[in-house]
Amino acid sequence: MSDDSFIREVNEEIRREQAQALWDRFGPALLGAAILIVVATAAFVGYRYWDETRANRSGDAFSQALKLANDGKNAEAIAALDQLEKDGYGAYPLLARMRAATVKADKGDVDAAVKDFDAVAADSAIPAGIRDMARLRAALLLVDHGSFADVSSRVEALTADTNPLRSSAREALGLAAWKEGKSADALKLFDQIASDDGAPRNARQRAQLMSELIRGSGNAS
Repeated sequence: MSDDSFIREVNEEIRREQAQALWDRFGPALLGAAILIVVATAAFVGYRYWDETRANRSGDAFSQALKLANDGKNAEAIAALDQLEKDGYGAYPLLARMRAATVKADKGDVDAAVKDFDAVAADSAIPAGIRDMARLRAALLLVDHGSFADVSSRVEALTADTNPLRSSAREALGLAAWKEGKSADALKLFDQIASDDGAPRNARQRAQLMSELIRGSGNAS
């Protein structure tokens, strides 16, 4: 045997012994980590499938309820939305809750709709933006079916300059004021909308028309 062959065999034997030593020391931990990665991946994929399945099921149920409402089947739509509120997943229970109130209003049960919107507005577990929207929806219904005080109690806080719903809140409040003969208060609110560069263009146009109407009636003071 040549010296080179002997040296290669010795080196190979040393490497085998080192590899075996490394495996004996770290092998079980590496194997355990690999198993954990596989299990965690399987759990994540399984959760995503479960999550997507539940969301898709709730989405289909919500779409079906909307179709019932669009077809004029209000009682069936409300029943479907109530069920979705109980066993829906993700954001769908809240969407169902809001939509059910709208369907009640569409079928003429304004008191029940306002009550439902008020309940959403009072629920501290719901995001503030949705609660504000519920206040506004109740107020808009009460413009025709309530008093200025009813509308004001729900949207006065939304008329602040920094509130994204201020234009709609001011419009609801202005219409309620005008309805009760509070022309000066109504004019002030409509002028605020008309001069607000951040207000939607159609809201500014309506406000301008209302301002002109109030001034033309001679009841602006």
